Amino acid sequence: MTVLRSIALFGAAAVLEIGGAWLVWQGIREHRGWLWIGAGVVALGAYGLVATLQPDAEFGRILAAYGGVFVAGSLLWGMVADGFRPDRYDVTGALVCLVGVAIIMYSPR
Repeated sequence: MTVLRSIALFGAAAVLEIGGAWLVWQGIREHRGWLWIGAGVVALGAYGLVATLQPDAEFGRILAAYGGVFVAGSLLWGMVADGFRPDRYDVTGALVCLVGVAIIMYSPR
């Protein structure tokens, strides 16, 4: 159950961080305004909170592993929100990152 909770928290963190960054991007780069920027800042703050809920207490391990989730999640977000079409190297790289997440977080210690 701890692994499932950890995966769910990584998913929530990815939605908040990537979504928050996307909202700020939209507010500034796409001229959507301060409301979008403010919503992005709130989402980014919530990401920081969610990251602290991981069962492992090691900050470096959590953030290092989350980096792989961020890579894969960013590609997925781009596909859904912006119509981005990853190529086979994008997909391969994301899979390598997710394998890294599994090794860092879920290897027996």
